[in-house]
Amino acid sequence: MVRYEVLFLTVPEITGDEIATIEKNVEQEVKNSKGTMLSFERWGKCRLAYPIRHNDYGVYFLTRFESAPNQKLLQALQAIFMVRHNETVMRIVTHKLEEGQTLEYKRPDSVEEAPSRDVDSFLRENQMEGLVSKGRHEKSSHFSNDETNDLTLQEGN
Repeated sequence: MVRYEVLFLTVPEITGDEIATIEKNVEQEVKNSKGTMLSFERWGKCRLAYPIRHNDYGVYFLTRFESAPNQKLLQALQAIFMVRHNETVMRIVTHKLEEGQTLEYKRPDSVEEAPSRDVDSFLRENQMEGLVSKGRHEKSSHFSNDETNDLTLQEGN
């Protein structure tokens, strides 16, 4: 038996029903080829390096399975992702795992799991505290009252 993994990227608006359908279709195809489904993991929503189909974000999934070396299975999985689920799946990568290859990866930080930050904490973390003053909400005038009145008179002419 050979181990395979498929990493695929979906649109950020994917629903739970669509995820369940994809998982069911993949599992059924693997079983039809006398293989075994090992895992189906949702890695989360991440910001993309560049837009894909006008999306700045996508949801990553990783699925692993064992099967006898079978090119028809890999072609069938490609068809499942790119034909049946063309509206939701944006990218797919299939990889054959070598013997003894680690199954642990550094997952990208998910937008859903990242703590929300305000502007002030971002400025402090990036050593930009002086960029925005504490009194940024107060109106400040660089003109004296006389200069302001002169401008008003000139605009009225």
